[in-house]
Amino acid sequence: MNTFLARTKQLATLTIRHAVPSIYSSREFAAAGGLITYGATPGEGSRLAGGYVGRILKGEKPADLPVQQSTKVELTVNLKTAKALGITVPLALLTRADELIE
Repeated sequence: MNTFLARTKQLATLTIRHAVPSIYSSREFAAAGGLITYGATPGEGSRLAGGYVGRILKGEKPADLPVQQSTKVELTVNLKTAKALGITVPLALLTRADELIE
């Protein structure tokens, strides 16, 4: 297991042990036992960076490129963790979730 995943699992375990509801941007956190993740879809940052690289290779100056941010986001809710923390997740949040982990 790589260091990032190991630390993610460790952090998720600590948040449950100390009853701290936590939200992160990486889906791996919810998969490891965290409560909620909300962030850019996997690969979106790479897609945006690739667009910048293409424009630079075509001769545009990096200083002239606009600032961009991801517009595609995913919401993941770990219902098992919510139950362990005694949290009732609102129905409105559940219906908007891209993934529910049970």
